[in-house]
Amino acid sequence: MTSNADWMTHALRNSALNDIAEKVFAGERLSREDGIRLWESPNLIAIGMLADVVRQRKVGDRVYFINNAHINPTNVCKNLCQLCAFGKKPDDAKAYTLSLEQVAQRAREAGAFGVTEVHIVGGLNDNLPYSYYVDVLRTVREVLPDVHLQAYDAVEIDFLSELSGKPVEEVLLELKEAGLGSLPGGGAEIFNPAIRQKICDKKVSGDRWLEVHEIAHRLGFRTNATMLYGHIETTADRVDHLIKLRELQDRTGGFLTFIPLAFHPQNTVLAETLLPGATKTTGFADLKALAIGRLMLDNFDHIKAFWIMVTPKVAQIALSFGVDDLDGTIREERIAHEAGAQTAQYQPPEEFLRMIREAGRIPVERDTLYRVVRDNF
Repeated sequence: MTSNADWMTHALRNSALNDIAEKVFAGERLSREDGIRLWESPNLIAIGMLADVVRQRKVGDRVYFINNAHINPTNVCKNLCQLCAFGKKPDDAKAYTLSLEQVAQRAREAGAFGVTEVHIVGGLNDNLPYSYYVDVLRTVREVLPDVHLQAYDAVEIDFLSELSGKPVEEVLLELKEAGLGSLPGGGAEIFNPAIRQKICDKKVSGDRWLEVHEIAHRLGFRTNATMLYGHIETTADRVDHLIKLRELQDRTGGFLTFIPLAFHPQNTVLAETLLPGATKTTGFADLKALAIGRLMLDNFDHIKAFWIMVTPKVAQIALSFGVDDLDGTIREERIAHEAGAQTAQYQPPEEFLRMIREAGRIPVERDTLYRVVRDNF
């Protein structure tokens, strides 16, 4: 009698991706050419099966989620990237900046739900002093002294360095003293400078994004990594992006997880100019991005399906495409929803348990650093 594993191995070895499958089975690193072939292949099932081989090897059947909350202190932003629907000019009717008391109230509300992480990102508001950004962290830490603060992506850290006139190292250490625990992965978009010029021309370069994360890793911070896909990037752009992340992880080992982010075009300048009539990515594209992330990033332990952007249903299916993390409860999310995300803004832990168990996996509530909070559900 043939087992499922034997059947899968046979099927993969007899597919057009058989040479890539042999590398995966042998634990060998995939090349740039392999990555391009994976993106160009229509055989999503084979790609997913290979990604799941690696997922099983890396983390077994455990699937993680976190009890967290988001705070976006301001949407005023000097960059106003073509890809973004969140950032606003200071005089826009929808512009806002939370007072420190409002930040404290959001923190108290999150604390009532027993969160272990508060995720803080926002616009680059240069009408605010550097001290405001430090005080946001200090305020949340005072309300929630035992909660991990994952705050300010690499673009924001570079902005704070510019705003304060201090080097990135000094900014990070001051933020650490105020409560910073780790950095989120936003702002990476696509590293190709030519694409970056068209979709986020005022944002820091891809090289600078990588440099900020390398500095953070050197100082002992763990960080996340992302890639924005589904706009005007090419297959090669995606592969090159993943390889740059892989190379940095080889040097530092500082990345916690990789999160492919599906482009949401609604209300963005990019959709009005270069992508008129653009729609959200398909489930096929989302699953492929997650699976290829797992296959190319052999030195990353965790691959996250951000349910807010890809929907809970696709995120659940992704558990068979190399994914081992479904992110968290969130409670309020503005950035993707401003760009047309139709998902809820909160998902209770019970729903994560149901999704994970239905997929035949073992649910684990984690903290930001993937330490187990609870697994005896």
